[in-house]
Amino acid sequence: MEFLMAAAMVLDLVIGDPRIYPHPVVYIGKAIQWQEKLIRRYARTRAELRIAGIFLWLSIVGGTYLFFGAIIWFAYKFNAYLGVFTMVFLMSQALAVNSLYKHVMAVVTPLKQGDVGSARKALSMIVGRDTEQLNEKEILRAVVETVAENTVDGITAPMFYGFIGGPPLALAYKAVNTLDSMVGYKNDKYIDLGWASARLDDLANYIPARITGLLYLLISPITPGGFRNVFKTIWNDARRHPSPNSGIPEAAAAGALAIQLGGVNYYAGIESNRALIGENQKPIEISDVNWSLLLMFMVSLIMLLLGVLISVFLK
Repeated sequence: MEFLMAAAMVLDLVIGDPRIYPHPVVYIGKAIQWQEKLIRRYARTRAELRIAGIFLWLSIVGGTYLFFGAIIWFAYKFNAYLGVFTMVFLMSQALAVNSLYKHVMAVVTPLKQGDVGSARKALSMIVGRDTEQLNEKEILRAVVETVAENTVDGITAPMFYGFIGGPPLALAYKAVNTLDSMVGYKNDKYIDLGWASARLDDLANYIPARITGLLYLLISPITPGGFRNVFKTIWNDARRHPSPNSGIPEAAAAGALAIQLGGVNYYAGIESNRALIGENQKPIEISDVNWSLLLMFMVSLIMLLLGVLISVFLK
């Protein structure tokens, strides 16, 4: 498994998500949309929607695991080398190091050129908040918050589950994450149908988020904020975030960069006041985005090395 994970990381860094075919998450999303339409055709009451939400989660996550497990099984039956390649490729598709870097640079590059409009448009591809009215500082804050949160969702959590159960479990985690992003809202439309997806996403990310926080602490001595600031910010501010998991990497990033995250966001025109995380020791700058990407790469590498060492030790 350690060779698989290392090879998958390299493959992700080299090719990322090729555009010649849709990403597995795209198909997972289509399956969720199809099932939601089917559910809403028959489920009318709140109780029926809540029960349907459980079956939606079970079918999507279980189906994802079985589908990709079957693909690997058939690949190995055909040829052992094809089986190994299939496992490496599918695992690389569960990782998002390359994709996250490219999406961030798509925001930062026009911002450096003073093209705030293009930066807002690129940012809208990776965040759920409204971006049309954001100024440069708000764009930078959104990018740093996104890098921190997706370090868990797109890297350390898939690696965690990949080490435990290989690509099928890593992709099943991506299904959990996709369900939360599509139906795990606390609005009138999804409060019942998406309740299971939201809570089980919190459960799935619980351990990976805390491992990620520890990895941030490990590299904190080389950051602008230093160990003390990272530890203090995680300890004091992580719990203020609406998510029990996202607050940890965001607090770690705020402490490491000696900046303040959180504040007012707008979602579909509705104001959302997030608790402030970190101390406003200096204004946020483009260099902080570069630092956040560096931290993301370092956390990814250490997570890989840690997983390999544990795998070798347990053999």
